[in-house]
Amino acid sequence: MIRLKTSCQSLFALSLLAAACLAQAQTLRWASQGDPQTMDPHSQNESMTNMMNGQVYEGLVARDKQLGLVPALATSWEQTGPLTWRFKLRPGVKFHDGTPFNADDVVYSIERAKEPTSQLAAYARAVGAPRKIDDLTVEFQLTAPNPIFLQHIAAPLWIMSKSWSEKHKVTKPLDFKNKEESHASFNTNGTGPYVLVSRQPGIKTTYKRNPNWWGKFEGNVQEIVFTPISNDATRLAALVSGEIDFVLDPAPRDVARLRNTQGVKIVEGPENRVVFIGMDQARDQLLYGKAPGDKNPFKDQRVRKALYQAIDIETMRTKLMNGLSVPTGGLTPSPLGSYKDPAIESRYPYDIAAARKLMAEAGYADGFEVTLDCPNNRYINDEEICLALASMWAQLKVKVKVNAMPRATYFPKLEKFDTSMYMLGWGGAVTDAETTLTPVFRNNKSDGSGIGFYNYGRSRNDKFDAIAAQSSIEPDPKKREPLVKAALTEYKEQVHVIPLHRQMIPWAARSNISVVHRADNWFEVSWVNIGAKP
Repeated sequence: MIRLKTSCQSLFALSLLAAACLAQAQTLRWASQGDPQTMDPHSQNESMTNMMNGQVYEGLVARDKQLGLVPALATSWEQTGPLTWRFKLRPGVKFHDGTPFNADDVVYSIERAKEPTSQLAAYARAVGAPRKIDDLTVEFQLTAPNPIFLQHIAAPLWIMSKSWSEKHKVTKPLDFKNKEESHASFNTNGTGPYVLVSRQPGIKTTYKRNPNWWGKFEGNVQEIVFTPISNDATRLAALVSGEIDFVLDPAPRDVARLRNTQGVKIVEGPENRVVFIGMDQARDQLLYGKAPGDKNPFKDQRVRKALYQAIDIETMRTKLMNGLSVPTGGLTPSPLGSYKDPAIESRYPYDIAAARKLMAEAGYADGFEVTLDCPNNRYINDEEICLALASMWAQLKVKVKVNAMPRATYFPKLEKFDTSMYMLGWGGAVTDAETTLTPVFRNNKSDGSGIGFYNYGRSRNDKFDAIAAQSSIEPDPKKREPLVKAALTEYKEQVHVIPLHRQMIPWAARSNISVVHRADNWFEVSWVNIGAKP
């Protein structure tokens, strides 16, 4: 009897040990060069921030593994008229604090996302005015047709708890560019698959699985531990040694080595993201630089085109990007945005002689000086690209000072238009041109509408703006296509920005980690399995 009891105790101890090992095995430890900017889901429209918040918060509509639209907090929807959409909400859903989700939360969240301190205002305004029909029905009333309404509603228009927001005095998105902090900076209350446990900016962010999630987990991750590791070599070493399980952004130069490293695998694919250089075209003088006559050279289209034609993009692709980029003259995250029009997608030729001629014609044969602001932990080889451009533009006698900084400092600087020249990458799940034309390229209105919000160079082109505005409300696809192409053509010809390439995104993981690579570079943890066979 005593022997049996001892055996049972041993078996019980072993079962506890096995359970502990299993729980440990289901902890996903991953890293990236950057860190989320804030836990406020409406403040910053930045991919890493959206992705991290997207493990906690949900929208009415979500995306599947192929970026198709699928039900989320809404179970169904229909267009009931040219200017109205009606959504049926999912019953029985609760926020992480236990409060029930209903139509009041949807109306509140969409209106919150329209606030001037929200970088999602353009998308929230595009879906119109939300109105509660009953606890599980919401109707959206538009003021004009929106040909991509569902794409806008599927943007990161996360649903927050109205009562939680009121309780913690976070009814408006925090003003990130002016360094405002609030309860929503470090705390969350969503309906999604994971619950935020702790947030230590720049150090570590942890989550635990939400046992009451309405959805179905395809993966087995119980706990998420995210650590930002800015140094490429350190990040690589942590993966190879097994300290971390997954790296979102291995350096392109390390990919070939990782392919041949035991215990590690590469998962890759194209990303819907175009990387370009923007220039201040609003000020009469350079804010950061020096030019003949104290002028702003970027106000001259010939200078902008000269800089474009002085870029040896093929060398950049092969030598710097290690082939992990697709050079383009296109202006949208995906070539689908331009309907794959070859005239729009083609680049102006690399031609130093032509570039020097344009500079001379514009009165800048001896060049000028300018500072190029650049992130150093946001895009693939971002700082290295800026340094390469500086070297190439030196051939035009343009002296470029590269001012590289972390994304947490970089984006607030751009939001204040505190720049003369800058790098920006634009992308996401939407391939339609609208979500680039309106927020990124149209004339900056600074009226809270979100139109031109990301036009940090403040280029102004009334011809382009009128065509783009018309394309935004044209419901007939056959009539809309030529409008989109005309808008993109006008913007390209005026060289308001200098396109570089579309990124190829390699992910790196331990061999026992199964992940789903999406074209918007979205890492969905609820799909991750730990313990998968190599």
